[in-house]
This record gives sequence, structure tokens and C-alpha cells, in this order.
Amino acid sequence: MSIIKNIKEAVVQSLHELYEGEFNEGNFQINQTKPEFEGDYTIVLFSLVKSLKKSPEEIGQELGNKLVNKYPDLFSGFNLIKGFLNLSITDQYWINLLVKNHQDICFGKQAMNGKKVMVEYSSPNTNKPLHLGHLRNNFLGWSVAEILKANGFEVLKSCIVNDRGIHICKSMIAWQLFANGETPSSTEKKGDHFVGDYYVKFNDEYKRQVAELISNGISEKEAEKNAPIMMQTQQMLQDWEAGKSEVIELWRKMNSWVYEGFDSTYLSIGSDFDKTYYESNTYLLGKDIVQEGLDKNVFNRKEDGSVWIDLTADGLDEKLVLRKDGTSVYITQDIGLAKQKYDEYKIDQSIYVIGDEQNYHMKVLKLIAQKLQLPYADDIYHLSYGMVELPTGKMKSREGTVVDADDLVEEMIATAKHHTEELGKVKDFDSEELSQLFKTIGLGAMKFYLLRVDPKKKMIFNPEESIDFHGFTGPFIQYTYARIKSILRKETATQQSTFNERLLPAEKELIFNLEQFPTVIIESAAELNPSVIANYLFHLAKSYNSLYAELSIANAESIEKKNLRLQISMMTSNVLKSGLQLLGIQVPERM
Repeated sequence: MSIIKNIKEAVVQSLHELYEGEFNEGNFQINQTKPEFEGDYTIVLFSLVKSLKKSPEEIGQELGNKLVNKYPDLFSGFNLIKGFLNLSITDQYWINLLVKNHQDICFGKQAMNGKKVMVEYSSPNTNKPLHLGHLRNNFLGWSVAEILKANGFEVLKSCIVNDRGIHICKSMIAWQLFANGETPSSTEKKGDHFVGDYYVKFNDEYKRQVAELISNGISEKEAEKNAPIMMQTQQMLQDWEAGKSEVIELWRKMNSWVYEGFDSTYLSIGSDFDKTYYESNTYLLGKDIVQEGLDKNVFNRKEDGSVWIDLTADGLDEKLVLRKDGTSVYITQDIGLAKQKYDEYKIDQSIYVIGDEQNYHMKVLKLIAQKLQLPYADDIYHLSYGMVELPTGKMKSREGTVVDADDLVEEMIATAKHHTEELGKVKDFDSEELSQLFKTIGLGAMKFYLLRVDPKKKMIFNPEESIDFHGFTGPFIQYTYARIKSILRKETATQQSTFNERLLPAEKELIFNLEQFPTVIIESAAELNPSVIANYLFHLAKSYNSLYAELSIANAESIEKKNLRLQISMMTSNVLKSGLQLLGIQVPERM
């Protein structure tokens, strides 16, 4: 049980005994005591004044005396400042917490709660490799899934691959026109990069053809519509939907190249899925649901045969759900896929990790599902996140200005190598250890930097800044962990369950911070926000480094103090490792 929970229960029980009424945790507020005042936690008393018909000072005095006398193992004293009851926690409480948990590698994790959640993330297109935006998406989705697991949820990680449509046909047409039979193996190029190059080639040729048509006196709109390469692409899409064998064969071949490339990237960044859906298998889903919606008058059919839903009363627009030729649109297949997920797994919540440019689409999806009274409707949740840019600005895949995920991973590893070698502390590492260390630091830096920002915020990713060993970075926390492990290899604590000396401020602050880890995990899950954990770990690492700089461990003033600080070190290392793992970040045993 957390210290906050203990205090709340003690206050409720004491209020009941003092004033013989019914009280609950909602009758008062509890906060951490501000640094300028004495105490650890503060009870705000003003909400009790009216019901008890006493002044805040009188209530505080009576309640403070009751708490200290009734719970001497929890409270060592109190003071009152203008209606705020500041409570001091006994050293023994913090010591007992440390002794009990310092070896617990699962500290903070919750028991299974019987709830099942699916987290969908990544959602790549098979016409281009993964890029920086996909990295934020993957790291966010993977981390949220792990944080939910730590809170006792059964979690399914899923991915929907956008493997069909006009954008896929663009790469296919460009390959037919320009490749001369080249393949990823013949060019020694990764499959997703290879196909992505032809998506860029399509755009270059398309722009050239449009410009040529305009120069011949055709309007821009007509030129864009009638450019030969665009007309070929549209014909290929029709052929694909008709099941034309040679088109399907080419589609499968080029997608297989991309999947091989994706798998390599996912492996290198530590991203994985329990279930992968493919748009080519889902794009026909939802049509039956549309018919149900027509029967219930949720949808309406227009004169041309198309089917719509009117959401203007909900502050949105009219939305097409079925074209006049009877084919699905994105929202139709998304409704169908949502139903398939529910039917397959009976999930309690379906979380979509999708960028904020799809906010409107996701509102429509949930609202339609609710109007249809589908069983999963209220459990659809859009984890919306802001776009990520580089210091140089926005990226555009069709123009070839995107930073590929693979290139960025290589750059981060190279940067980690440069910074680590500058420090000159790895001379006794062999080449295999160094290679793993550089990867651990480089990937850790990138993941931490992308996850330390609230998902809702747009952000700029600065590779150089992300790897600073002294800043608000992953390497700073990794280095702190490695420092602790070095101490623990040299010094061994003797088993000691009681400590009689008073805690010094640096010792108490660190145990105080460690105690909050379970609450931080709960808060991070409630907000679906890994940055809560990232910020906590950074401040915990700072707190440990302050203790390390101020107080000796190996040459502590007594055996008792040495053992205490070694137990603090052990618990800190466990929490840092556990917390970083929830962010998908590995820790080096030495740096």
C-alpha cells in the first residue's frame, strides 16, 4: 500500500473517532509538503470547517495530535500553518519500506486485473520504409502496452498494414516503368527502401508529366488528372480490385520485399506485435454493418445510391460510408475491423495509437459505432499524438525528404560511439561488448527523447541533444544505473533489517522518491503517457547522483550507514532498470 493510501486511511479513521461522523477520502486533500515548510505530506483542512463548525487551526491541532498518538510508526510529528496540517513521516517507515523492497525486481508491478486491452500501433504503408514519425508511434504504442501490462492488464499488441490502394500502385507502376527487372537482392538494397525509391520516382515522373501537359496549354487540374502515369496507376488499382493475376503477383512480390525490410527494422528497434492485420483483408469489412445501420435509420441512402450518416447535430459533418458503386471507404472498413477485433478477443478496450491529424476520423469512428449501439463502441480510445520533426523541418515521403528509421538508428549508434569514446572509459571492452554498448546507448537515447514529451505535444527530435550524458536524456539514466552496478560489484551489503541511526536528508529524499514508483506506473497507465515514467526516472537518477556526490558509500561513517546506502543503491538500480524497460530501453551493466 502506498504512503498516500496509508495516510488517507489514517486520517479518515481519526476523523471518525474524533467527531463520530461518516468521513471519506473526498472530505480532504493531501499533497506533498512544499519544500519551504517542515513536513512530508500536507492535509488541507478547509473543506472540513463547515461540517465540523470548527476553525481550521482547531481541527488541525486535534487531528495532528490524534494521528501522532494513534499511529506512532507512521507519524513522527506535525505542524500547522494557516489551515494546512503538515505531517512528518517517521524514519522507521521509510527504512521498513527500503528493507522490504530493495531486492524486489518487480516492485511497482500490479496483480492481474482480468481486463483485456488491444493496443494498435505502427500502421505502415507498403510503399515506403518506416520513418521518424513511425518511430515515435512504435515507441509510444509499445511502451503504453508494457505500462498497461505492469498495471495488471492482459495486453495484445496489434498492427494494421496499409498494403493496398492507389499509393501502393504508384510504387508498382514506377517499378514496371523504371526498374528494368532490378530487385532488392540485385541492388543489395533493403526491400522497403528499394520500393520506397520507386514511390519517389513515381512522384518525380508525375510532376514532370503534369508540367509538360501544362506547357502544352492544358489546365493544371486537367493535367493532374490526365497525366499518363496517373491514369496507368488508376487502371492498375482497378485491375487489382478485379483480381487480375499478373497485378496480384507483382503486388505480392513487392509487398514481400517491404515486409522483409519492416521485420528487420522492427527487430532492430525492439518493436513487436501479437497480431497483424492487413488492409487487403479488411477493406471489405463493415459493409454488412452499413446495411444494419440502414435498417436502423442510422444511415441514409442518397439518390445516386451512396450511403451517408448525418453527424451535423453532433458538431461534425455528413460522412460517406459507402460509395455509389457499393465499395467501402476507410471509415467503413475501420468499423468492420473494430468489430473483428472485439469478436476475436472480447477486448475491454481498443486503443489506437494514431497521429493527431486523424483526430476527426477517430471521432467519427467512435460516434458511428455508438449510434449503431455496437458492443465495443464506448471502449474505442484514440491515443492521439503530435507530429515529430527534425530541426530542419517537416518531412515528405513522396519527395524523398523523410528521414528513414534505419538511417536514424545508424546515426544514433554512431553518435553514441563518438560520445562514449570521447569519455575514454571503455578501453577494457572487447569489440562485441562495444558494439552492444553503442547500440544500447544510441537506441536508449532516441527512445527516451521521443517518449519524454507528453504524446499530445508536437516535438522536434534533436539527435545530438538526445545523447548528452549530463542532460535530461536516456544515457544520463543509463550511466547512473551502470555507476550503481559498479558500486554493487565492489561492495556487498550484509543482511540488516534494522537501522537505528537517523536518515540524512539525501537518504530520506531518495527512499521517498523510490516509494512513488508504483504510483507513477499507475498514473502513467491512467494517462496512457510514458513521459510520466521518463520524467520520474530522470529525477530519481538526479536524486541518486546527489546522494553519491554528498555521502560516501564505501567509506561510510558506520557499517550501518554503509549497508543502508547499499540497500538504497540496490533498490534504485532495480527501479531504474524496471522503469526503463517499460520505455523499451535496455540498461548496460557497465559504461
